[in-house]
Amino acid sequence: MTTIAHAYASPSPDGDLVPTTIERRDVGPRDVLIEIKYAGICHSDIHTVRGEWGPQHYPLVPGHEIAGIVVEVGTEVTKHAVGDRVGVGCMVNSCGECRNCTAGDEQYCLNGMVGTYGVTDRDGTITQGGYSTHVVVTEDFVLRIPEGLELDVAAPLLCAGITTYSPLHRWGAGPGKKVAVVGLGGLGHMAVKIAHAMGAEVTVLSQSLKKQEDGLRLGADHYYATSDEATFTELAGSFDLIINTVSAAIDISAFLGLLTVGGAMVNVGAPAEPLPVNAMALIGGRRSFAGSMIGGIPETQQMLDFCAEHGIGAEIEVISADKINEAYERVLASDVRYRFVIDTATLG
Repeated sequence: MTTIAHAYASPSPDGDLVPTTIERRDVGPRDVLIEIKYAGICHSDIHTVRGEWGPQHYPLVPGHEIAGIVVEVGTEVTKHAVGDRVGVGCMVNSCGECRNCTAGDEQYCLNGMVGTYGVTDRDGTITQGGYSTHVVVTEDFVLRIPEGLELDVAAPLLCAGITTYSPLHRWGAGPGKKVAVVGLGGLGHMAVKIAHAMGAEVTVLSQSLKKQEDGLRLGADHYYATSDEATFTELAGSFDLIINTVSAAIDISAFLGLLTVGGAMVNVGAPAEPLPVNAMALIGGRRSFAGSMIGGIPETQQMLDFCAEHGIGAEIEVISADKINEAYERVLASDVRYRFVIDTATLG
């Protein structure tokens, strides 16, 4: 049976999001119907609905940080049951057959992973996201939210959490490693919490010291202002790993100079502008400049389990649906510490 969901949608690239209703597909044999309880607001939602990352299909319901409860399962579903606490992140499908999918890297599906909103799904429909009361997702892309993680603080883990956990995990953050986090926002605050829980020595590199108290409270051992040129002299050659969470152009070569020999700087922020790199900044210290995009389903589940084990949730401000447009403007003004989460009970 088709589910009618209450939602907030963008009608055009230059309009406010407005209340609407959408139809969710019938629950197929391997589908899960989720009653969404909370949905995080990611900066990429704003880029997408405003057409800044290319033309979109409107009306468009954004949202890819979803936490809720299973209310119906298909006849062939084995991984989830009615009543389960679950989450959905940035993707809802992939081919399942290419070498990346079979390796658990569905986010890099060679045939194109299906994003949670604004993308053509396998059945030809356009996906609609989590600013909604319900969603239907194939069971393979539904994550288990462990007990001990409240749904509201868990929702942002499905994007901000895995986006930072994945490079920290893959580049070996842990005891004896010095990790720097560039920027203390929605992504950066999660990077600090996770790197600290992994046992690394954590330094925040922020434009100013205005969030220093927060950074230290969240688990940073040190906090430096990048607007102070002395920072780059004092910390030269210090870090094994730098996670850049900033979605704006920065002097990559200057930050590469902060790496140890063989160190790596990993970009998870997605600025629209190119990021030029001086080759000598890499060659001179056998350094690497890399990128990372969310994680596959197995790694995302691993991240949720890790966060539950260590008591890690996002720092959030819960809002009602009628505050979404105001929240967008506050995100753009960096006026949130550190993630807005929509209480979907207020959708209708």
